[in-house]
Amino acid sequence: MPSSPNRGLRRRRAALAGFVALGLVAAGCADFSEQERLTRADWDVAPPPMAAPDNAPRFPDEGGNSGEPGRETSATPVPPPEGCTDYDPAVVVTCLDPVSAVAVLPDGEQALVAERTTGRILRVRWGLDPADKDSPEVFATIDVDAGEGGGGLLGLALSPYYAEDSLVYAYLSTPEDNRVVRIAAGDEPKPVLTGLPRDPTGALTNDVRGALLLATGTAGDPAAAADPNSQAGKVLRIDETGAPAPDNPDPTTTVISSGLTAPAGLCQAVDGSSIWVTDRGEERDLLYLVEPGAPLGEASWNWPERPGVAGCAAYSDMVMVFLSDQEAIANLELSPDLTFTSPPQYSEEGTFGRFSGAAPGMDDYVWVGTENKNGGDPTSSDDRVVLIDRFMTGSGNGRD
Repeated sequence: MPSSPNRGLRRRRAALAGFVALGLVAAGCADFSEQERLTRADWDVAPPPMAAPDNAPRFPDEGGNSGEPGRETSATPVPPPEGCTDYDPAVVVTCLDPVSAVAVLPDGEQALVAERTTGRILRVRWGLDPADKDSPEVFATIDVDAGEGGGGLLGLALSPYYAEDSLVYAYLSTPEDNRVVRIAAGDEPKPVLTGLPRDPTGALTNDVRGALLLATGTAGDPAAAADPNSQAGKVLRIDETGAPAPDNPDPTTTVISSGLTAPAGLCQAVDGSSIWVTDRGEERDLLYLVEPGAPLGEASWNWPERPGVAGCAAYSDMVMVFLSDQEAIANLELSPDLTFTSPPQYSEEGTFGRFSGAAPGMDDYVWVGTENKNGGDPTSSDDRVVLIDRFMTGSGNGRD
């Protein structure tokens, strides 16, 4: 097993700018015109309800530099892929269908990965030999509808109490609706929240307060985003049963914000200080800071050139937005008041192709999938899941 991708980063932090990202779900609607607006101070962050169990596997003790996934500069370039064999140490798994979402497991070495069109959820592990990266374990396969208009398996999140119940939640399209289901290993998926407007976009994650977060699209009806009687175009927050989370700004509804068009990524900062959502608007791509209890206001950042915002990862000092069409990462550095200090700095341009869903892991690494088989220029080992070192973005080799 390769050594842990951790301590080498500590030596670089004084010289490198910091970067960041993460998460909601729904079963009701809120009338924001009648609802009291809450400030961030009114919605204090609580500690996570459950930590990883003491016997959870961890990164092995550091014993050298071989196999680190970080994009270290090297005199010897990484050989190009040979079929599904990929020699890049940043690549976790190869030869997947387009990836839509990633959920990192508590041990930090493994993750669950969603394939949008097949409905497969795969358990993958960092650090395998290059020839073994194409053999992930199938955790579950869900019936999804990814036909005309898109859709399929759109989002993935661990239970807020995963260390206790080992449950996984997925957001998906059926021929009739979009819905959230609960999955136990070896069991059939159980519906949690059904009847959401069928839309080809959306994102799912969990938050540090013990709830699930869900972003829904407008289902082709732009007016629905402002309609308090519609669940479309909303950010939702539910408990593990699909009911409104009890500490929502309005505990009678799952809706905590509104105003989305076609959300692609949803992330909460790893310290719980903020929630962000990416959106492909009617005229430009957008990044919003979610203020629970209020509709989305002006976007925190927008891209008129429409680079294809996808997943995101957030930290207290940065938001990382992964781009599909531009094949890059937009790194936005945050000030303490959650405004951006400068325009985005772009990294990993063309390195891995079209990025998709992402999730932060341990030791400042972000797990991110690709969707090069969906409108890109795939290599022989696509589609892939890769580890991105947020302090070393921009280095490494280009795609072949």
